[in-house]
Amino acid sequence: MGAQLERGHYGYFLDLKTRWMDNDIYGHVNNVTYYSYFDTLANQYLIDCGGLNIHTAEVVGFVVASNCQYLAPIAHPETLQGGLRVENLGTSSVQYGLAIFVQGQSQASAHGTFTHVFVDRTSNRSVPIPTAIRQALEQLL
Repeated sequence: MGAQLERGHYGYFLDLKTRWMDNDIYGHVNNVTYYSYFDTLANQYLIDCGGLNIHTAEVVGFVVASNCQYLAPIAHPETLQGGLRVENLGTSSVQYGLAIFVQGQSQASAHGTFTHVFVDRTSNRSVPIPTAIRQALEQLL
């Protein structure tokens, strides 16, 4: 596994709890659940560090692309941590690098990317990333 998949390459971490319903018939967390983890991780960062108010903000992030590579299975009741970094920061979009770690492990069990385009909530048209959010994102470059 490459060095880019180690904890030290991510600047923000969030504890994630697996749930019984996350396991599939094969006894591990189902692939679609990882996208939920990614969504939670990126949006929690925007709320905690960028000041995003998900209920009243005039500008919000829409997911336009995502991918995930699965490296090792995980299963409930493991406790996880999500790692977040910024791989590309544009005028109105950001591509995150994300990884899912089993608590206490240094290598990712899964990793991927997730792209937000920031849009005006009313018109759904892309707009520049708000200053406070941009400043928070720059911290993860």
